[in-house]
Amino acid sequence: MYRVGFTKMQGAGNDYIYVNTSVFPIRNPEKLAIKWSKYHTGIGSDGLVLIGNSYKADFSMRIFNADGSEAKMCGNASRCVGKYLYDNHLTDKTELLLDTLSGIKLLKLQVVDGKVTYVTVDMGIPESIYIMSEGYAGCMIDMPIMVGKKSFKATAISMGNPHLVIFVDDVDRIELEKVGSMLENNPLFPDRINVEFAQVKNKNSIRMRVWERGSGITQACGTGACATAVAGFMTGRTERISSVNMDGGVLTICWDGETDHVLMTGDAVKVFDGEVEID
Repeated sequence: MYRVGFTKMQGAGNDYIYVNTSVFPIRNPEKLAIKWSKYHTGIGSDGLVLIGNSYKADFSMRIFNADGSEAKMCGNASRCVGKYLYDNHLTDKTELLLDTLSGIKLLKLQVVDGKVTYVTVDMGIPESIYIMSEGYAGCMIDMPIMVGKKSFKATAISMGNPHLVIFVDDVDRIELEKVGSMLENNPLFPDRINVEFAQVKNKNSIRMRVWERGSGITQACGTGACATAVAGFMTGRTERISSVNMDGGVLTICWDGETDHVLMTGDAVKVFDGEVEID
């Protein structure tokens, strides 16, 4: 048996298990993500995050969802990685480059009394997702999509991973556990897709609920909040700066008009440290 040290962290309620692989090498992250993510028989989380070294950046991050699939990017996880590295004295930098499967991300850490409280992540440039369906090929912006017998208007945006944003009058009336899975596995998206239902409160405030591919309903999604804010501005519903209110907390999203980059600011919270045995 081999004992692995881990840290449970959350950002806006999006909780992951974090392991420093330079100290604790992990051989089967896909299987361990499934096992450890279970709330009754494991540690309980939305997935597993591996922190490692990188020859291209200061550190690297790999993310495995609760179903074992690997994600390209997670905004909430990247903020927590920044806090983990600084608070554990693995770096003294307050600006870090993080190597992810969706590219290198810049983290700016806000430090109070020697601890990181908030982190701003440069999430890069959003991209519209090209789709092909019967009679149509192109970007999906406020286009109808069927869920059972009900039609929604949806916008597909990539923030390093794919998101389907649907604006509705009341997000709390959406049966997310039912429609989330159906949309995630819609044939329009062969690699599956994350799903956000959003309600505009005013030009600078959005209420959002999320269904993440590979994890189901989660408290928050950083890339999803970014995609939602982008979709809101693209469709004329919101301004370039929005507070995105999710079940787990609030993120501030700014889509910079000069650089076209999306900046995400939010909290990063340590829950507890622990050890777990693996074969």
